[in-house]
Amino acid sequence: MKRLFIKTYGCQMNVYDSARMADLLAPLGFTATETAADADMVILNTCHIREKAAEKVYSELGKLKRLKEARAKDGGRMVIAVAGCVAQAEGKEIIARQPAVDIVVGPQSYQRLPEMIAKISRGTGHALETEFPAEDKFDTLPAPAAHGATTAFLTVQEGCDKFCTFCVVPYTRGAEFSRPVAQILAEAKGLADSGVREITLLGQNVNAYCGTGPDGNAWSLAKLIEALAKIDRLQRLRFVTSHPRDMSEDLIAAHRDIPQLMPYLHLPVQAGSDTILAAMNRGHTAADYLKLVDRIRAARPDIALSGDFIVGFPGETDADFKATLDLVKQVEYAQAYSFKYSPRPGTPAAAIARQVPEEVKEARLAELQALLTAQQKAFNASCAGRTFPVLFENPGRKAGQAVGRSPYLQPVHVEDALSLIGSIVDVRIEAVLSNSLKGVLVSSREKALAH
Repeated sequence: MKRLFIKTYGCQMNVYDSARMADLLAPLGFTATETAADADMVILNTCHIREKAAEKVYSELGKLKRLKEARAKDGGRMVIAVAGCVAQAEGKEIIARQPAVDIVVGPQSYQRLPEMIAKISRGTGHALETEFPAEDKFDTLPAPAAHGATTAFLTVQEGCDKFCTFCVVPYTRGAEFSRPVAQILAEAKGLADSGVREITLLGQNVNAYCGTGPDGNAWSLAKLIEALAKIDRLQRLRFVTSHPRDMSEDLIAAHRDIPQLMPYLHLPVQAGSDTILAAMNRGHTAADYLKLVDRIRAARPDIALSGDFIVGFPGETDADFKATLDLVKQVEYAQAYSFKYSPRPGTPAAAIARQVPEEVKEARLAELQALLTAQQKAFNASCAGRTFPVLFENPGRKAGQAVGRSPYLQPVHVEDALSLIGSIVDVRIEAVLSNSLKGVLVSSREKALAH
């Protein structure tokens, strides 16, 4: 047996891709190991969204080079591969800067890993694949292996046609592509049969999904979710990441009508200023976004919203930043991610002359994060004393303890619940901790009294 170590950076889609790469390499005799030092093959599955992403990869490659050289001195071999969005963006530059790398493969081509490994095993140099192949990579991937997990990711859509001026995704993941419905349903049924009870549907613009259905027509994400909700033993559904422009009325209605669809929605807005939204090429205004939020909450009053924000976008004034704060106050997020703008080479925003000074970006980010943190704490505090159905996923740190997730994705710790992993059980929230909730199981007597 050969040992495989995969280090995953970035988004949930990379987590999904890493699992699929492991499935792909299992027939070649690769089994997972916990450390790079023990591995016969190391894959860095990279992300290009965050600042200095490429430099972090090169730093890691320097460490791997030393491990590879030590292995060679002992008569062994280590194969190093760089996958994901940095691989797509940097291509040959990775091998030029770090010759210890054997394989560079983009996110649309990792199904070719077995033949790339065969190529380098024949001593024919490096293997590079960063094209956008015409064939559907999902047609050639094996079925996901059953790992005994309670929750799973399932990619249904890839790529982006929106071309936000700050974003590299259209260049690293390509155009929007939706997997056929039958393919998704088959994968979901396999996951449910293996014990998965919650699936999160993934896509760069997941609500732009328009895959071909069994009837030959294009299905929306809402129609796909409706079909997935009929799978036996599959009890919860989520999806991420959504674009406001693709939040259709039937998808809003799905939140109202499909109980398996959890009342938690990640709906990035990025900024609250119309001037900045236009410069970002978001295709909507702040008013559009707020009206959309109103429609969503009218359909599902208990829904919790999450979001993404970029501060210090080129040209952002104090008034623009205040508009973002005002929007956050109006929406009241349960949770959100926020970042300083950082230029991505090749994106239009990187060429804008009016870059915001770093110290201004840092001050604005601190103010925004203080507001978002206060909102998250307020939302979590509102959960105290309430009873939630909790899907238990893993053992906790204490003996007999289990950790699950509320419908709002909050971690929930419960004592004496180890036997309930894989089950959804009512839990009364007794305490709100810094990053999680603490609860107790609701007894049968309490349930009867509640009714």
